[in-house]
Amino acid sequence: MRIGVIGTGRIGTIHANTLSRHREVGSLILTDADPGRAQALALRLGETAAPGVDEIFTWGVDAVVITTATSAHAELIGRAARSGLPVFCEKPIALDLPGTLQALAEVEAAGTVLQMGFQRRFDTGYAGAREAVRSGRLGRLHTVRALTSDQAPPPPEWLPLSGGLFRDTLIHDFDVLRWVTGREVVSVYAAGSDAGPAMFRAAGDVDTGAAVLTLDDGTLATATATRLNGAGYDVRMELAGERDQIVVGLDDRTPIASTEPTGPPAADKPWPDFLERFGPAYEAELAAFVQVLHGERPNPCDGREALQALRIAEACEISRREHRPVSLAEIPGGDRAIYR
Repeated sequence: MRIGVIGTGRIGTIHANTLSRHREVGSLILTDADPGRAQALALRLGETAAPGVDEIFTWGVDAVVITTATSAHAELIGRAARSGLPVFCEKPIALDLPGTLQALAEVEAAGTVLQMGFQRRFDTGYAGAREAVRSGRLGRLHTVRALTSDQAPPPPEWLPLSGGLFRDTLIHDFDVLRWVTGREVVSVYAAGSDAGPAMFRAAGDVDTGAAVLTLDDGTLATATATRLNGAGYDVRMELAGERDQIVVGLDDRTPIASTEPTGPPAADKPWPDFLERFGPAYEAELAAFVQVLHGERPNPCDGREALQALRIAEACEISRREHRPVSLAEIPGGDRAIYR
């Protein structure tokens, strides 16, 4: 099996390393907007570098992995679909709904595979939470609290390209909320703060955000995120039911300290970023993609799932700007919802 990897930045390098070691992947063709970066990685891995994207499609590959800047995702997904090639793509499909819907239409017309990179679905803790909810261990679920806190902000030049805190960061919480609970979000109320560094205001973004989400069975969820959590990278989900309560992401590296006399001590080595925290999950999602290519399992996260997470993010952005509750029925694409 020969796989083309388009984009060899930070996450592309990690995915290329994982695929190069996979026993069922024969070879890789790597390309990047910076040809020298792709060439250096290819030399390091013993793989082949291509001078551009065109060669990925003309040299002959069995599948494509897309880890470029988000602005290129939709066009590349469409091109792969028209070439009959299955795709693994980092989230999101696009930064807007029209681009997302167009790419999905091309995939559906071609009948090809599109697996999205929502790696939390492959994290042991989140998988355990899903099982606890689905098995009835918690009883009726009444409250979910999700959070994502980055230790340090991204580069200023990247912010205008990111889509904003709700589309770039909290979209992971929105996706895994649906995946763990098996429910759909029906309405949101969101707010944001840009009281931190001026670069967020300059980009029209916020450095901290919060949303209250109502699920279709009445369960209430909150989702918060910040770019400025100096203690470390913190990702957690708490789920409370009438019988029991559990938490994802609480371990000896969680960057939080208790003020109680008998509480646990602060972490000696807190998580620094998402790449280290979710390293095993990133490997597992690509192993799943190879299984999908071999017909050994169904697609664990197709493009329609990414659409639903984006619709929630879009609703949150409208709510933040207009200071009002927003129903998901207001957001296009609901006819493509997936009910699990």
